[in-house]
Amino acid sequence: MSLKNTVRGLFCGKRLSTLPAGEPAPAISLKDTNGQSFLLEEALKKGPVLAAFFKVNCPTCQFTFPFLERMYETYGNNGFTFIGVSQNDPTDTREFAQEFGVKFPLLIDDENSFAASNEYGITNVPSVFLISQDGTILERSVGFAKQDLENMAKEAALSTKRPVAPLFRPGEVVPSHKPG
Repeated sequence: MSLKNTVRGLFCGKRLSTLPAGEPAPAISLKDTNGQSFLLEEALKKGPVLAAFFKVNCPTCQFTFPFLERMYETYGNNGFTFIGVSQNDPTDTREFAQEFGVKFPLLIDDENSFAASNEYGITNVPSVFLISQDGTILERSVGFAKQDLENMAKEAALSTKRPVAPLFRPGEVVPSHKPG
């Protein structure tokens, strides 16, 4: 048995770190806050997917999601899919969406198993993945990273054949990084 298999066995098959860029994105099959099914495989047929894993009580998630919503308003529903993957129940997740103005779909990762979160090796939230249409992780960001989000917005612009719009507005005080 290799060391990798030994370590994997010790942690019941759970990843020990967040999946990096270049890896295949694990399947996501979850329901949204209204019970509607979502399959990553189906969404990728339309174009790239941005998947953001979060918890409603995470201050860095609360800081990050309005910027993700801004990106969604610019590039979403145009061959580019945005999803949030909540580690909370549907009620708390709907309240989070309302409080922080999130209009893109929010999926529920079962609080008992966190199956999707475990497949992606989520150790900190927010963890944001840009998944190419071929199912490969193009970029990932853990915590809030201004440059990572700008890079993801540029990819969204390329994918949707729209001009690159500034994600951060002049005068906004936005740190380069905020740990999750």
